[in-house]
Amino acid sequence: MNKPPSRRKKVIPGASGEPKPATNSAKKDPSSHENPASATITVTAVEVTELTEEEQSLRLQLEGQVERAFLSAGQALMELRDRRLYRSTHRTFEEYCRDRFNYSRDAAYLKISATVVYENLQKFLPTIGRQIPMPTNERQLRFLAKAELEPAVQADVWQQAVEQAGNKIPSGRIVKDVVDRIRGSTKVPNPYHIGEICILLPKDNPDLRGKAGYWGVVSHVGEYSCTVQTWDGDYTVKIEHLKLLELLDEDCQFMQQLCVRLRQLHEVANRDSSVDWLLQGLGKQAKPYLSSLQAKLLAAVEREYNLVWKQQK
Repeated sequence: MNKPPSRRKKVIPGASGEPKPATNSAKKDPSSHENPASATITVTAVEVTELTEEEQSLRLQLEGQVERAFLSAGQALMELRDRRLYRSTHRTFEEYCRDRFNYSRDAAYLKISATVVYENLQKFLPTIGRQIPMPTNERQLRFLAKAELEPAVQADVWQQAVEQAGNKIPSGRIVKDVVDRIRGSTKVPNPYHIGEICILLPKDNPDLRGKAGYWGVVSHVGEYSCTVQTWDGDYTVKIEHLKLLELLDEDCQFMQQLCVRLRQLHEVANRDSSVDWLLQGLGKQAKPYLSSLQAKLLAAVEREYNLVWKQQK
């Protein structure tokens, strides 16, 4: 007996009326499911536009301003000092710098000295065939400013320091190393002696501006410098800023005593302005004698301020 055909419907996958959970294509990638760290990250490229010629020029200009900020500060301080633009509020440049900028005397003069060195480098560094990077702050020039070297030698030091730094701007330590090496190889004995009479030669020394022709007495002899007493103060200068006066011992003694008299008079706080004329004149007269009238004028002024002078033997 034949069986009747089965009426059961054939189940076709996906044709069931029961809803199936949505499949996530990401789950089908076993690698992304098992190791999230290996997921691919899409980075959108950003186009970097080149600077225009005008922008490039502006960038170089602004970078130069940043690099030369210390230079403009030193130049400004130099002009403030040389033109005595502080005189309406302060008696001395040092007091002005302390009150106005909170600079110590050394800090203010370091900025000025660094400016002078920078200008020397501009003048003496070779520029043919290559561009040597210039200093960007006074700390890089501190040891060059303090070293007693001629401008051309300063340029040589900086050039060697740049090479030692891999043709980049050298640190102050590298500059100091080169300065010490050059000074050690070119050491010249100091020819001056205590008690000798010298004339100041300002040259490139900003501390001696306005002091051309001043004579003074050597009071200290260093390795590369001397301290000289003049009628208005003490100056420590490089030996190339001095010119020796060839005088007899008795002539040196006369000028030593004259220097003491002038300094004593300069220390009078409320002196008449005409006294300064006399001090200026005698302070630049590098001769081991006074005329009869000069001697009388000096003695009269000393009596006016009750200054007693007894000639030493």
